[in-house]
Amino acid sequence: MSPMPDLAPPTGETDFYFVPAADPEQAVQRIVELVSTRIPRRCGFDPIRDIQVLCPMNRGGVGARSLNIELQAALNPAGDNKVERFGWTFAPGEKVMQIENDYEKDVYNGDIGMIEDVDIDEGEVVVDFDGRSVTFVFGELDTVVPAYAATIHKSQGSEYPAVVIPVMTQHYAMLQRNLIYTGVTRGRKLLVLVGQKKAVAIAVKNVSGRRRWSKLDEWLGR
Repeated sequence: MSPMPDLAPPTGETDFYFVPAADPEQAVQRIVELVSTRIPRRCGFDPIRDIQVLCPMNRGGVGARSLNIELQAALNPAGDNKVERFGWTFAPGEKVMQIENDYEKDVYNGDIGMIEDVDIDEGEVVVDFDGRSVTFVFGELDTVVPAYAATIHKSQGSEYPAVVIPVMTQHYAMLQRNLIYTGVTRGRKLLVLVGQKKAVAIAVKNVSGRRRWSKLDEWLGR
């Protein structure tokens, strides 16, 4: 296994790292380690609130769905106070994303919140969206999904202190669509790409001239 880079605390500008991973299985292991241990320990970020994994795709071994399962188990293993609906487990402390516009509740597609409480007796889940508590009955949880990992598409218009992005050759079609650049610009203080050098080279080629990629241009030329 290739060595992990030594992450330094973020400076005034966005810090940019590449972590090599030969295949999806190794990429998942490294992403979980980065989010749960390495980035919080070295940079002081909260692993749930401050770090966002952004994926080119929802499906696949390093897609948002499978990464949410792995990250949920590592960061917020559910205790007794939980409910399982629509293929997901919901528990207090969970980071979740609204995936449909709900004008009645005043929550919209892409909004991220934290589960405050799960009331089994009342059949309700309370989610904090930026300081505002919103109640969902269990049957409404089809509009909410875990948000440790999300697709880059869902992240447009948002920013996060730290962003981790898997970049694999299996994402080739998405690299061609220039989604990676959108993901890169979501990170305010720290950005970590995890994957294959060849895949990153494809992405860099498709966004040539973008100032934000200067460090990767230097790295690829080594």
